[in-house]
Amino acid sequence: MGAAASMASAFFRSIGAQRLFDKMPHGEEEMEAAGGEGIDALPNAILVHILGFLPAEEAVRTSVLARRWRHLWKHATSLHVLVDDGEFLGTAAKLQKFVNHLLPLRKRASLDMCDLSVGSRKWHNKTVRRRVNDCLRHAASRRVRFLRLRICLMDPCWDIEEHELENLPLVSRHLTRLELHGVVLRQGFLDLPGCSALEHLVLDQCALGARAKMISFKSLKHLSMTRCIISTLFRTRILAPNLVSLRFEKNHGMTPMLDSMPSLVDAYVNITLTCADTCKLQRADDEEDCDCDSCDCSDSTGGDSDDCDCDSCDGFDNIGDGNNNCVLLKGLSEAMSLTLISEPTMVIFRNDLRWCPTFSKLKTLLLNDYWCVPDDFLALACILEHSPVLEKLTLQLFSKGPAHNVEFEGSVTPTLGCVFSKHLKRVEVKCKVVDERILKVLKFLSMFYLFQPYMFFCFQLIPRSTFHQMCKKSSALVASSGRPWTSSGKLWAFRDLLPLSVKNCSYG
Repeated sequence: MGAAASMASAFFRSIGAQRLFDKMPHGEEEMEAAGGEGIDALPNAILVHILGFLPAEEAVRTSVLARRWRHLWKHATSLHVLVDDGEFLGTAAKLQKFVNHLLPLRKRASLDMCDLSVGSRKWHNKTVRRRVNDCLRHAASRRVRFLRLRICLMDPCWDIEEHELENLPLVSRHLTRLELHGVVLRQGFLDLPGCSALEHLVLDQCALGARAKMISFKSLKHLSMTRCIISTLFRTRILAPNLVSLRFEKNHGMTPMLDSMPSLVDAYVNITLTCADTCKLQRADDEEDCDCDSCDCSDSTGGDSDDCDCDSCDGFDNIGDGNNNCVLLKGLSEAMSLTLISEPTMVIFRNDLRWCPTFSKLKTLLLNDYWCVPDDFLALACILEHSPVLEKLTLQLFSKGPAHNVEFEGSVTPTLGCVFSKHLKRVEVKCKVVDERILKVLKFLSMFYLFQPYMFFCFQLIPRSTFHQMCKKSSALVASSGRPWTSSGKLWAFRDLLPLSVKNCSYG
């Protein structure tokens, strides 16, 4: 069928949308049973599933292959519509004709997936917007389970605010996964009150409506918000009581306030320079730490919790109902696994630490260098103190990854005077180079934990001279800490798959 389908596709590529349907018989006959050899031996249920992987126009073209194929496309389990320059549906007129014929001929055939992709320039045409919305509503009425809508096919998308969907609620009792890329979502669409079975929601490069002060996802279990535009005038509140996993990364505007999520298992939060929660006293290109006293977390370890007196930082008036609630950390406090990353100039986590909740279920924690500011390490100490059952700590220091020059992991045992988690077993560090900053963090941790006689280092593309210097600094740390990491000098490293003794810095 592959060769035949390719020939049919090439033959009909120049045929218009309406003529494509004219080639088909008007009356739907009983689909013939399986027979013959090769793909013709497959039952109809498998064939309609295969047709679901093709673009809609390609699936329609298979109707000319043989009598048995005339109506199979109408029952394809997935619908893929691509509207952009250079594509079959490259003009508004062709899209209108195609959709006008496609949707009625499909009749009541159910859908597992509907994938609608529209080029940014095409979306400015009213006819295109109307027909795409028709496909969206059609899919919802056909018991679709997975719905994806992409309005901007470029990355990044620069004109998101011009891609507005109809401000009408989406209604589907069967929809379980919804992915939206490059669209504007108004309040009427955002709450999704008619999607009682929705569990997965992915929002990428979307703009939340300017009036969306509260968003409720009651049935949602998995939420991903990346590169979205959120209000800069007020803090949006997100209610998702059944959420299991959360990904919040590189979003614009004020960080939304998270309500309680008692079922949360895993969360990834990355606050970047696009966030509006920044201290204006420190610029992005300033290498020094923020010198605004009201931005630090010194109050989190027992001091008073006065409101922030820095006008550029987030004060009590911007936090929900003004009850000194945390913006992020309180909502994340039930998670079992957490990744918390932030740029140095962002203040949202520092402010949250003033009312730091207890992470009573947290077993795995990943922090970046935002949390490890020497010499007091107050932010790191605060969150460790409020994580009583933590088992593994990963520190991603001065290296954004995903690849890191140096990665090492060790087993630890709490000291008698340890005020942090007594359950902590592993500490992992990822960095570019083991310099003075890294050694200060390790020295701070060595005040509360004994490192066991083994650690594993991974070095990638590190010059020999740099490696020798790292070895000397590691030895200096062992000597200055008062409690060596190893009892017999068996601190091993690996470079080019060869074992190296850090104690002697010799190549094995």
